[in-house]
Amino acid sequence: MTAELTKKLDPQPVTLTGKLVRMEPLGLEHAQDLYEVGMDDSIWRYLPRPAFADFADTEAWVSECVTEMGRGERVAFAVVHQASGKAIGSTAYLDIDRPHRTLEIGMTWYGTAWQRTGVNTECKYLLMSHAFEELSARRVSLKTDSRNERSQRAILRIGAVEEGTWRNHRIAWDGVDRHSVYFSVIDSEWPEVKRRLEGFMRR
Repeated sequence: MTAELTKKLDPQPVTLTGKLVRMEPLGLEHAQDLYEVGMDDSIWRYLPRPAFADFADTEAWVSECVTEMGRGERVAFAVVHQASGKAIGSTAYLDIDRPHRTLEIGMTWYGTAWQRTGVNTECKYLLMSHAFEELSARRVSLKTDSRNERSQRAILRIGAVEEGTWRNHRIAWDGVDRHSVYFSVIDSEWPEVKRRLEGFMRR
């Protein structure tokens, strides 16, 4: 059996620390902060669910994520702002295929005050570094609603490759037929993508 076949990808809850943010396993202790920053409808326009209706709704969403983590279906993170110690958003490893060593970074959202800042770049850097360098991932994918052109430009900017569009992939929470645009970075591309991300973070 070759070395490639004996490598294992098995993401587990872990804390990833950068200069701007600390990404830690999502839990109910983050619910209040996430409720406070996650009530803006604009955050959720292209995500699988609408904005939090109330604090109980936030707790229910966090509990669902924790349950899925317990089943090994995702690894969900609270994105904690280092300077304030407050959770300002969330992201996750999804669609984890352990035998083939692939996963997706998704369900990413941040409070509006932290959008278009260095937070997302650092989060992607931490997540991809962990996936490729610690978990031996072969492929990391990202997807976005075809209507979300800003997200598509941001994903292309880091050096990910657009793979195509899954038409009528989902029925969005607002009833719209969602077409999902898929992107990926593979292990051989990671060194160049890493350099690009590090360049953005130095600016």
